[in-house]
Amino acid sequence: MLQERTFPQKVTLFFKGLAMGAANKVPGVSGGTVSFVLGFYEELIYSFQKVNLKALKLLWAGEFKKFYHYTNAQFIFLVMGGSLFSYFSVSLLLDYFLKNYELYVWSWFFGMIIGSIYYIGKDFGGWTKRNFISLIIGASIGVGISFLTPAVENDNLWFVFICGIIGVSGMTLPGLSGSFILILLGNYVLLLVDSVNALLYIMTNLLTGNFDVLSDPIKIRYLKIIAVFTGGSAFGLVSISHLLGYVLKHYNKIVNAVIIGFITGSLGIVWPWKKTIYVTDNGVVSLDTKGNKIVENYERFIPETLNLETGLAIFFIFLGIGLILAIDYYDRRRKK
Repeated sequence: MLQERTFPQKVTLFFKGLAMGAANKVPGVSGGTVSFVLGFYEELIYSFQKVNLKALKLLWAGEFKKFYHYTNAQFIFLVMGGSLFSYFSVSLLLDYFLKNYELYVWSWFFGMIIGSIYYIGKDFGGWTKRNFISLIIGASIGVGISFLTPAVENDNLWFVFICGIIGVSGMTLPGLSGSFILILLGNYVLLLVDSVNALLYIMTNLLTGNFDVLSDPIKIRYLKIIAVFTGGSAFGLVSISHLLGYVLKHYNKIVNAVIIGFITGSLGIVWPWKKTIYVTDNGVVSLDTKGNKIVENYERFIPETLNLETGLAIFFIFLGIGLILAIDYYDRRRKK
């Protein structure tokens, strides 16, 4: 699977990682779906599988060149570099649009997921009874997850480590949004907003020579949290990838059917027209320890009138579908 890449191909791969990282941060959208559609999902799983005992032995023996080639390190660095960079660039832009143009962002992602279902399903081949049952199971789990009630925030480091393992599933399992899982676990704001912003603040101050920030106990707390979360994510990436590599090799059709089902089921999570329902106590909205409103669930609805806002939302749905179809067209042209 290791392949030599030209400079333009390396840049393209970095931007693919950028797109995957941005998708991972958006609740309801799976970075795994992005990697699947952009054509580097199997190499991603293969590369993380190579982080094993043999790789550690090569590293320990100082065989850095062999380690680099064995683990497909160039690919990992480019994809993960793009993914990490997106958390401090594209993701911040997405946060802005989600805050100010929420309906249109969800509409765009809804359209992209519809397009992704077509993109992945068009080359599936024959649908046997077993594959169809796998599709139904995947869709049922996806829909079921979308209706679960979110928990409250928990900053216990062991729980944060577990959140890292579970949250990274969005990168390795197409259709399963790691960010949405973190919302259900109650730690989305803590791990992907507050901690990331605190890390960015610390790095900015250190680069300008202000080391006093390291004496701020609140910022150090966030630094510990994001370090443990990152450790859990790395552990989850490697362990889940080994499992996925095995099942993809031995049960490829079944796994792909489940993935298509997952992605279909996730449409309920990114349905554009929804209203957030907050936990209340005697009519007063409950707040967590940091003053954030506690989400109970989401009330989904169908717009009753076709006004400008609804029309624009529908336009963005078709724009999302069109983007995936354009990727499909480009991919077919490239292969020819």
